[in-house]
Amino acid sequence: MYKIVTPIILITTLAACSTPVDRRVANGSDEYTKAQEIPLLTIPEGLNQPRYSKEYQIPEIGSKADSALVGKKLDIRPPLQIIAMAEGTHVEESNDSIKIIIESIDNKTDLKQEIFDVINGYLSQNNIPKLVENFDTGVIETDWIENKEVIDTSWFGDDKVYLLRQRYQFNINVKPHGRTGDVSINLLDHEEYYDEAEQEILLTDIDKQRYSIDMLNNTIAYMGLKRERAIKAARIEQSLGIDIDLVEPGDEQESYWLAQADFKKTWDRLRIVLPELGFDVVDMDSSKGLFYINLEESGGFWSSLWGEEKLSLQKGNYRMLLRTTDDTNQTKILLHDVADEPISNEAIAEVYNRIAAQMKEDRKVR
Repeated sequence: MYKIVTPIILITTLAACSTPVDRRVANGSDEYTKAQEIPLLTIPEGLNQPRYSKEYQIPEIGSKADSALVGKKLDIRPPLQIIAMAEGTHVEESNDSIKIIIESIDNKTDLKQEIFDVINGYLSQNNIPKLVENFDTGVIETDWIENKEVIDTSWFGDDKVYLLRQRYQFNINVKPHGRTGDVSINLLDHEEYYDEAEQEILLTDIDKQRYSIDMLNNTIAYMGLKRERAIKAARIEQSLGIDIDLVEPGDEQESYWLAQADFKKTWDRLRIVLPELGFDVVDMDSSKGLFYINLEESGGFWSSLWGEEKLSLQKGNYRMLLRTTDDTNQTKILLHDVADEPISNEAIAEVYNRIAAQMKEDRKVR
């Protein structure tokens, strides 16, 4: 009796992908680089030269071109562009470097600290370790950043992995006035391994620029998200109402209103509220905390808004002054006449109810 044995053929499926090095060059053979120029026909004396078509004639290499970059040495990848994706940023390019110029969008925020926080936040989010951080010199150096890519995989055996290891240095520079700064980046170290064997890669300046631009774009995109959230949060904060207290010191001292908010928030809210109350803002100077305002009428308009009660405040020109206090979350509001003399305490008390109601009202976020 014979026993039939059916052989089992194990087929190993190999999914082969191109390596990062392969993706830099054109597919197929580069035998064309060895082509020889065919000389023109030798025409006997006395006969005319034939006409040659120039349709397929290859132009001469320009003076700025690298004649060695042919065949497999030619990088076919499209160039990367640095993109300023964050609010208040733009690109500055020169022959030596590429920088992202960053402008402050919030006077209450230290720009240099913001940039350091953004870079550290991006590195932390992507689990990228640091070797150096020096706030005074504006330098952040990363430790080795490893990116692994499986190139060949099979049912049996180990996967073949392409490993890219790099280190970068961020350079942060902020102008002495603190309103603008810039960030640039350098590729410090670069290593590539395939199946644990180190590859001999000679990086060109274009290669280094591509890697640096990619890292800088990712970092600025992260800043864009952070700034977008900060702007939205600021809008929500500005939309919230502000409580106003009437302060009457007595002893013939000047009465005033005390806003429970910092100078900027109070200033921004008054720019909205004053026209709503019938005051025309003729001019303003935030550095002096001064509004030049004009009251067109103190009767009909105010009566239509707040009832039949009449105001002792007469129509005409006035000055509204904002003054900071020892408490940065409070702002003093004074109202003077055109000669910069305090108006009567009676008028301050009369206007108080009207301005307090408008300042306290929450606004919709746009």
